Amino acid sequence: NHTPFTGEKLADLPESTPADVATAFERARAAQRRWARVPVKRRAAVLLRFHDLVLRRQAEVLDLIQLETGKARLHAHEEVQAVAVAARHYGRKAPAYLRPRSHTGVVPTLTKVTELRQPRGVVGQIAPWNYPFELSVGDALPAFAAGNAVVMKPDTETALTALWAREQLIEAGLPEDVWQVVIGEGPVIGPAVVGHADYVSFTGSTRTGREVAQGAAARLVGVSLELGGKNAMLVLHDADVEKAAAGAVRGCFSSAGQLCISIERLYVHESIADDFVRRFAARTRAMRLGTALAYGAEMGSLAGERQLATVTRHVEEAVAQGAELVTGGRPRPDIGPLFYEPTILDGVRAPMAVCEEETFGPVVSVYRFGDEDEAVALANATPYGLNSSVWTKDGRRGHAVAARLRTGTVNVNESYAAGYGSVQSPMGGMGDSGLGRRHGSEGILKYTEAQTVAQQRVLPLGPSLGMTDEQYARFMSRGLRAMKALRLR
Repeated sequence: NHTPFTGEKLADLPESTPADVATAFERARAAQRRWARVPVKRRAAVLLRFHDLVLRRQAEVLDLIQLETGKARLHAHEEVQAVAVAARHYGRKAPAYLRPRSHTGVVPTLTKVTELRQPRGVVGQIAPWNYPFELSVGDALPAFAAGNAVVMKPDTETALTALWAREQLIEAGLPEDVWQVVIGEGPVIGPAVVGHADYVSFTGSTRTGREVAQGAAARLVGVSLELGGKNAMLVLHDADVEKAAAGAVRGCFSSAGQLCISIERLYVHESIADDFVRRFAARTRAMRLGTALAYGAEMGSLAGERQLATVTRHVEEAVAQGAELVTGGRPRPDIGPLFYEPTILDGVRAPMAVCEEETFGPVVSVYRFGDEDEAVALANATPYGLNSSVWTKDGRRGHAVAARLRTGTVNVNESYAAGYGSVQSPMGGMGDSGLGRRHGSEGILKYTEAQTVAQQRVLPLGPSLGMTDEQYARFMSRGLRAMKALRLR
């Protein structure tokens, strides 16, 4: 475990084996049965106490997030905000999401039907390195509230943040064995996590997500996947150019672009494109890069050598093939070993890798369009469908364009934070960007199995009271017509 800021070692961590994973699931499964019997209001109260601990001790986890990921402190605080909001939301709303629901039976009043929500059991969670707090415990919170246990595999380079979160949740009242953490390389222990889980939650690359889905499908267990993206921002002809330029800086360079919902493609109306690029480039050149464990820097480091290599390759290849380097385009070893300047490219075209592949770094390409139909077609011309952004002074136009975009979230006059931070609403991807949703009712109900309990009263569902089969069939047919006439569901 090393910090991207300097390359120095942060800690030596124990390395789990597949046998350790099996043991973790055994302990979690035993604990889960007890945890599921705890009333949902008491389970939810643990999340509310955790919320308070996170905000009270945020300086500790902010330091950890920065040291493990290299991101700027403001972007680390986005994770604190997201986890606190999720803890509060599910701490307040879990009892309502999980309450028994009555439904109309096959024969109204005579058939009483109740829908129950049962926990799946032990969730296997594989969490990524880029948002080690929000995408680990943030996704686990609704699973706990629903009565599940979790065996989590965080990334080996960001495990300290997940371990800190576990300590706080245990202090808040979560039984220790309900959350197990296993640490190891994905190819070594990832299959074991998938192989023992009753449900799998995965955030990471599309390639690995396909492998996880195949492993879960072989066992007929459910899976949710948040995968890659090549997210587009559309700046329409009537947009406030200055606000759009500021939004592009946030959308493209937060966490050095290492965010699944960050913007990598900018489509700008041709009438304002030159003005937009000028303002956007000026703001980008003025960004402050830094390593301090304090507020002030506007962008931090890349998280690893692989990311630096990908970013460098994408930019150098594009420039060699004729793209214009508007600003940036250089590593910054004078700041830290993995720093790279925020970079804007113009004149990018297929088959340049930066045009079609997810870069996952501080690089964005600018394109021009003539009308909204063209902009929508260009934005949708990708197998991914995670996030998109539309900038316009006309809210109605923004919503109309948003409805045509094939992405799980669309932000109007914001890059990503408005949609992602609204935790009552579902968030997830279409196409190669994943399956399932986090947040809202879907974010907790996916960790449950629906159970229908139907009780028949007074009369059986079959011939009775001396009726023949034919008489019973006529009786039921008249009843069905009557129920339709009475608009019964």
